[in-house]
Amino acid sequence: MEFFPRNIYNEEHEMFRQALYDFAMQEIVPFHAQWEKDKMVSKEAWKKAGEMGFLGLQVPEEYGGMAIQDWKYNAMVAEVLGRLGVTGPALGFVLHTDIVIPYILHYGTDYLKKKYLPKMVKGEFVGAIAMTEPNAGSDLQNIRTTAVDMGDHYVVNGSKTFITNGYISDVCLVAVKTDPKLGAKGTSLLVMDNSMAGFTKGKPFEKIGMHAQDTCELFFEDVKVPKEHLLGATGHGFGYMMQELPQERLVVALGGISAAEGALEDTLNYVKERTAFGKRIADFQNTQFKLAELATEVAVGRTFADKCVELHCEKKLDSAMASQAKYYLTDLQCRVIDECVQLHGGYGYMWEYRVARAWADARAQRIYAGTNEIMKILISRKYL
Repeated sequence: MEFFPRNIYNEEHEMFRQALYDFAMQEIVPFHAQWEKDKMVSKEAWKKAGEMGFLGLQVPEEYGGMAIQDWKYNAMVAEVLGRLGVTGPALGFVLHTDIVIPYILHYGTDYLKKKYLPKMVKGEFVGAIAMTEPNAGSDLQNIRTTAVDMGDHYVVNGSKTFITNGYISDVCLVAVKTDPKLGAKGTSLLVMDNSMAGFTKGKPFEKIGMHAQDTCELFFEDVKVPKEHLLGATGHGFGYMMQELPQERLVVALGGISAAEGALEDTLNYVKERTAFGKRIADFQNTQFKLAELATEVAVGRTFADKCVELHCEKKLDSAMASQAKYYLTDLQCRVIDECVQLHGGYGYMWEYRVARAWADARAQRIYAGTNEIMKILISRKYL
């Protein structure tokens, strides 16, 4: 069900959407409850997604990819998985493809691309990115993990926390201070993998929601990282992160509006079937008013989301608008799903109902990828 007419996708996009939907219904949805218990998506699912071509869409053919230049296909991955409420792969696959891989593509050497991208496209290697630290959340300038230059390698010490795909990851991009005295200008990015001695992981966190998405701490104790694993130039890491964050925020926003649509569709089906006081829940005026409000809000949100996708494909989506999309659509997600839980009554609080899981999963959206309060600060800078 569409809550607003859409015309940004063509026939080839829709064929891709159907293939992805069929794959998700066969290989993801039936197993997601078990992944919630395991606290992570299975490696088998990652490999199957890679075999189907749903990972690393923009990776050039020379590194094992399909070199798809149209980012609308990426948007559809976020949409389909977000709407189905399978937050393990929805967040994991998107982070892998739209956040981690672009750093290697844009700033990595040919050596790094050949070493990691083919396996990441196949789903054999899972990617993560480590920015957040126990004492530095959205404030990336104040990270404390250090990388000391030892000539032909760096020695890394420190820790990261709340790392998505952290536990299951094989390769991780790590923000470090190569010169702590220079603040943001002393920040660099290193590519690390599980083979490096001294690089260890904590157990997946017990979270309120997103139980199928593994999130953990990473620890670095005298980890030797070859100089060849530096992304781009020394001291340019903060600038690279600022360049890549708009796409990250957009995919979070797309997940938000898609989850809201999925919850609203579930709720519409529920109120048509559930009865109270001798009539359907859908026949009560309060229900009708609420659903009218929610459908309108979702239509407005989807229109904005589609426009952002079009602008991003044209390389015209600036940081402020990406921040607007992230803040507005994740706020909308939480607001819509909360009302959907209310319309389900007591059943809305039961984990077996998808709306309950969607409600628990939604709350983190307003925190990661930069809190919504930080988004408002970034937006204000465009106008003040």
